[in-house]
Amino acid sequence: MIKFFRRIRQNLLTENKFSKYLFYAIGEIILVVIGILIALQINNSNESNKQRAKEVQFLKNLKSDLIFEESELESYIGIRESIVSSAQIVLEHFNGKPVENLHMFNFHTFNVGIWQEFQRNNNTFLELLNSGNLTIISNDSIKNGLLNLDLIHKKIISDREHLRNDMEHYFYDPWFKTVDLDPFAQSFVFYANNGEFDNTPLSKEEIDSLISDKVFKNGFVLSVFTNSLIIDEYKRMKDLNKKVVELINKEIAKG
Repeated sequence: MIKFFRRIRQNLLTENKFSKYLFYAIGEIILVVIGILIALQINNSNESNKQRAKEVQFLKNLKSDLIFEESELESYIGIRESIVSSAQIVLEHFNGKPVENLHMFNFHTFNVGIWQEFQRNNNTFLELLNSGNLTIISNDSIKNGLLNLDLIHKKIISDREHLRNDMEHYFYDPWFKTVDLDPFAQSFVFYANNGEFDNTPLSKEEIDSLISDKVFKNGFVLSVFTNSLIIDEYKRMKDLNKKVVELINKEIAKG
């Protein structure tokens, strides 16, 4: 092909047709430029397709993480709500309600003392964030949703640390001075697995002593207050989680 064009140029020069040669040369340059532009367009298109495929894979991984995380949030909301319910039941006894069922008092007290922490399943988000590749997610609503989920979780961590400090001072200290945890824990586990108690770790006298302890009471008050805040944050996180998954589904559907 190159020899063909070269032969045409030579013939034009030989025949002294300079104007035609010039016109032809300009046309040849234009063809070359068009060829280069087409090649660049194809290359850019290929790169764009590769980038999009990479983005879609990240979106799928993010979706998988978020779906698992939503299930975990549902579980931990239930755990925190159970703790709040137990704390409110025990507080009724601090406010004058007689303890008629020692087993249930023991159960609810132990339930308030259980400490379980929600851990995020956000490996894909951290990978994008730490590598500086978050910009590969072209949908700003998805990016903002992911960043806001991270902010909510940081708020949860702050509230959780505050609650831990309060519980260590107001709940665990007076409780550990009274309770022998070995039979107490065995009784709780037995009840959780079998739906009935096999012993009574705390006596009526020990329970009366705890109920008269204002520091211990404040531990339950703070448990209700702070756990309720954490539950609200969990629910906010869960709702936002669902919205981000919906956005991801729509983005993936674009192809």
